[in-house]
Amino acid sequence: MGFIEEVKRRRTFAIISHPDAGKTTITEKILYEGGVIREAGEVKGKKGRKAATSDWMAMEKERGVSITSSVMSFDHEGLRVNLLDTPGHKDFGEDTYRTLIAADSAAMLIDAAKGVEAQTRKLYEVCKLKKMPIFTFANKMDREGKDPLDLIDDVEKTLEMKCYPVTWPIGIGDRFKGLYHRQKREVYIFTKGEEEPEVYKVDGYDDPKIKELTGDDELYEMFFETLELLEGASDDFSEEAFLKGEISPMTFGSAKFNWGVDLFLELFCKYAPEPRSRMTDKGELDPVEKNFSGFVFKIQANMDKNHRDRVAFVRVCSGRFERGMKVQHQRLGRELRLSYANQFLAGERETLEEAFSGDIVGVNDTGNFQIGDSITGKGKMTFEPIPRFAPELFGRVTIKDPLKRKKMNEAVQHLVEEGLIQFFYDPNIGRQDSILGVVGELQFEVLLHRMSEEYNVEAKLERLPYALARWTFDKESGEAIKDCPKGADRIFLDNYECPVVLLDNEWDLGWLERDNPDTKFSMSALG
Repeated sequence: MGFIEEVKRRRTFAIISHPDAGKTTITEKILYEGGVIREAGEVKGKKGRKAATSDWMAMEKERGVSITSSVMSFDHEGLRVNLLDTPGHKDFGEDTYRTLIAADSAAMLIDAAKGVEAQTRKLYEVCKLKKMPIFTFANKMDREGKDPLDLIDDVEKTLEMKCYPVTWPIGIGDRFKGLYHRQKREVYIFTKGEEEPEVYKVDGYDDPKIKELTGDDELYEMFFETLELLEGASDDFSEEAFLKGEISPMTFGSAKFNWGVDLFLELFCKYAPEPRSRMTDKGELDPVEKNFSGFVFKIQANMDKNHRDRVAFVRVCSGRFERGMKVQHQRLGRELRLSYANQFLAGERETLEEAFSGDIVGVNDTGNFQIGDSITGKGKMTFEPIPRFAPELFGRVTIKDPLKRKKMNEAVQHLVEEGLIQFFYDPNIGRQDSILGVVGELQFEVLLHRMSEEYNVEAKLERLPYALARWTFDKESGEAIKDCPKGADRIFLDNYECPVVLLDNEWDLGWLERDNPDTKFSMSALG
């Protein structure tokens, strides 16, 4: 297969949702339907059960919650699919944001009983900003929930995005019988305890055969009236509008029982976009450009804690990656050889010999890479920078055993480089008295857990009163200001030596802005 053909068969997407909407479950079932795993694991991973394939970290298996992005690659229907499972919890929104930057489309999972929830709304805003195509899967149709029309109305009003229902449920909760496929004109009748439905070809939603299949006159009448209304009110599906992020093809089902997941995967394979062009400092980059390029969107330490490994996840944006190739590291300004590279199925990996635009490559790293780094086969070119979220909670880690201080500092530095936490220090004192910042409380819990689990360091967290971090820039020149602003106690530096002030509240920030009219107090180190 030629280079262009290889690029065009890549499909890279991220799954986004509010916590508990069933994201990890549907990820498992997609892998199952894709033939990657023989048995879908139980999400909670309790005693006697399998842990979820996409949750590889010890804490994820214990809690039954995704707290880090997972990368899974597999072949299906002639396509190379790169599935990026993201944390649903709001405290890890920054990790999800970075993962969305590496994707070409997204699958939005919503709980049919709850509709569009807060975290889904926030993640959708990121997709909307990037004009990213979005698929919608309404999950948990086997439970009592909102009327499907109300669900569509919720999505359209809350997210300001049109929906096109490709499948339609016949009943909800205990009365859920199956799905009607509007494009294929097929009915799928499900039975609890069985994954495979009975499939019937029909002439349309008004085919009398559907009434016979439901065995419930009242249920059929509700189905018929709704579809009649839907067919009369909705426009035809526009693939062009979908690719612009203006309309979302919507399917229904139950990930728990694996009902409708195969139809979603089929829809994905039909409409998901090929690798999209990316913006660089040289302009728009075509994915079929032959010169290799990519950017680091994620760093993960200790996927194999026995070997203290460190993996930099690279989104390939153009050209062909080959194991052992030499690349130009744009930030360091020097050449590196990428000797060891992997593809992943969550925590499992295998050596990767080659990859193409759209693929995700895990590069074994000894500390050369940071999140946002650009690499090329030749020449100078950098991708758009990846912004950081401003932390809102701050603390300092301490240990009882002074002999383990060096190991503690090493653990902190690794987790800072991953992007789990942010690091600040007073340049007059030095890095040994560092302050750590996070967006959400759960990140501190993960920090202490991983220090214990992966580094054998038992640490305690001392909370600090700061609530805001703002980076300082000259409004006119845009240059960073390293002098302490008038009215501030002191200036800190972050892990990349960028000046930042830490404040207790918005009121303090207001005073600083009044006393320093020429200074921009930014929520991002990018200015």
